[in-house]
Amino acid sequence: MAKTPDFDVAAAHRYFAADCFNKAWDLIEKPDRTPEDDRLMVALNQASIFHWLNRPDCDDSRLSVGYWQASRIHALLGNAPEARRHAEICLGYSRRLEPFFLGYAYEALARAAAASGDAGAASGYLERAKEQALLVPGDEDRELLLNDLAALR
Repeated sequence: MAKTPDFDVAAAHRYFAADCFNKAWDLIEKPDRTPEDDRLMVALNQASIFHWLNRPDCDDSRLSVGYWQASRIHALLGNAPEARRHAEICLGYSRRLEPFFLGYAYEALARAAAASGDAGAASGYLERAKEQALLVPGDEDRELLLNDLAALR
């Protein structure tokens, strides 16, 4: 039988869900990542998702973002099948959410298609993402998505 920890487990999940996501993001942006950094980036993302799954406030929007990051990481690493798999999971969580999340799910699918060399599919997903971006009500969120889409072209 497991011993009751000497710390607040719920607080640990709250902390590590965000901390692992942010550290993975730092590695995404690191220009001179090593192979060890790449492995750590994947592990941090998966740890972030694990901690979100153990939070009572976990919902589709948080899982959409977690799997979007997973897809982006795998696309960045050239692992197209995993990028696609995570993008499809992201899309599944995003279907009932606001256009911002759905737009980013299509952005993830576009990145995954580009990573696999399928320019036609990437272009189609980019168009779907742009359609969603135009439906985003907040100027800041809309511009964030549109800028990310423009970087993929």
